This record gives sequence, structure tokens and C-alpha cells, in this order.
Amino acid sequence: MKITELFKQGEFVVSAEVGPPKGIHIEGLLEEAKTYLSGITAVNVTDNQSSVMRLGSLATCKALKDEGLTPIYQLTCRDRNRIALQSDLLSAAMLGIDNILCLTGDHTKMGDHPQAKPVFDLDSVSLLHTVKQLESGVDLGGNELVGEPPKFAKGAVVSPCSDSVDAQLAKMERKVMAGADYFQTQAVYEPEKFIKFMEKASQFGKPVQLGIVIPKSAGMAKFMNKNVAGIHVPDEMIEELAKDKEKTKAGITGVEIAARIIKKCKPYCQGVHIMALGWESKVPDLLKLAEI
Repeated sequence: MKITELFKQGEFVVSAEVGPPKGIHIEGLLEEAKTYLSGITAVNVTDNQSSVMRLGSLATCKALKDEGLTPIYQLTCRDRNRIALQSDLLSAAMLGIDNILCLTGDHTKMGDHPQAKPVFDLDSVSLLHTVKQLESGVDLGGNELVGEPPKFAKGAVVSPCSDSVDAQLAKMERKVMAGADYFQTQAVYEPEKFIKFMEKASQFGKPVQLGIVIPKSAGMAKFMNKNVAGIHVPDEMIEELAKDKEKTKAGITGVEIAARIIKKCKPYCQGVHIMALGWESKVPDLLKLAEI
């Protein structure tokens, strides 16, 4: 089912992100997903996240779908030109994968193959336009598709806690105009900033899922502050993570922090997107504590 239909029905849509393995053995990922994520709406599958080569997102989405889960196919522009992107989109539609998230992608210099040539023929905005074009029955070359055209729930990303809110709103508007149906946000640790952003973003009339990364340690929080654009973990949260190291190591502190953020932001969004970063086992406890 397209998650856009659930948004229209007023459901609070919960998704969680998983990363395919660096190899062909996917049994562990599937077992964790069935055990810990079967109660949520959908499972995002990353596309060579951080430019690290892994098993493909599309193949992983198909495997999850075969296990009865609803996948969201993340598609980045870093590694493919417009021909390959359109081909992969048609492949996804043929396999019954109709939820997608359109991303520009991290530069190859960040990953484990820094010598790889980046493509970036398109970016996230022009990729959204491409999907909309395919849905009309015509490809980017102006050629008609054979048979029924694909139909997708088209997702995009926004960073509500960025230093430049106006710039993010402008990007969001461009993505809406290009065809975005829903949004997932970068990780939020400052609920007040998120709420102010949403008050302005409501003008676009598109559902937004609050992005949550469960903080694993004070060190991780400091690393994100230094290296991840659009994220700022407040000092008091870092102190909370550092206060009881055993409690933090067990994941209790991070889950408590994430649950508080969700509860504060829930009235202002239409769903939550959890980036567990290997802590998929914490997702059920997080949702219970956040009263979802």
C-alpha cells in the first residue's frame, strides 16, 4: 500500500530505516525487521548510505516485501545517470514497490570507494520531476512508455533544524512543485525549532514525518554536532547521555530522549521516521514510551 493513502486517512505513519549488508546474506536483516519492525507502517531501505558500497536497496526492498513488510525504496542520484534512474524506477514498479524516497546522495569521497566517479546527472528535485514524468506515461527523452505507467508515493527530505529555515522552506517548496507527496526530516533534537518550522511548512499541505535518530552516546552526539549539517544536539542532552554510562550503553537513555522528542513534536507532524542505526531492537520500546 502507498503510504500516501494512509496519510490521507489521517493515520500517524511510522517508518524505520535499515541498511542492507555489505554482502549477499540478508537473513539477519530480514529476521530483525520481522521481529522488531513488523508493527510499523513501512521500512526505509538506504541506498549505499554515506557512499559505502552495500547490497542494493531495490533487491532488499523486494526481499522485505516478500516477507510481508512495506518497503520504502531510497533512490540516490550519486551513482546513476537519468537512464539508470528511470530504469530502476520502472523495475521497482514492476516488483510492486510503490513507495520511494528521492535523494541526491552523499559524495563518493565520503565512502569506502573515494576514487569512484560520482554521477549526479540529476538531483533530488529533478529526480522527483523525473518520477512525475514517468507517471504521465512519458520518459525524460519524450518517449511514451508501453502500457500502464507507474504510480508512486513520492517522498523527499527536509532539514527543519537547519540554521537557515528560509532556505529549507524554499527547498521544500521546490520539491513540492516537482511532485513530492510527503517528507521525512533530518534528525531532530530541538523540538522548539521543529515546531516553528512546521508552522511555516504547513502552507505546503504535505504530510511530514519527524526524523529521529536514537542517540547512542555523548560521543555520538558530539560527532553529529561537528559533522552532520542540520543537526544540533543540545548540551543538556549530551550531559544526560554522559551522566549514567551503563544506562546509556543499554540504550535506555537514548530511547528516553527520543521518546520525549516524539511526544513534544507529535501534534505538529503526520508521522515519525526512526533511524535506529543498528538499534532496531529498541524501536518497539521507543514507540511504547512515546505512546504511539
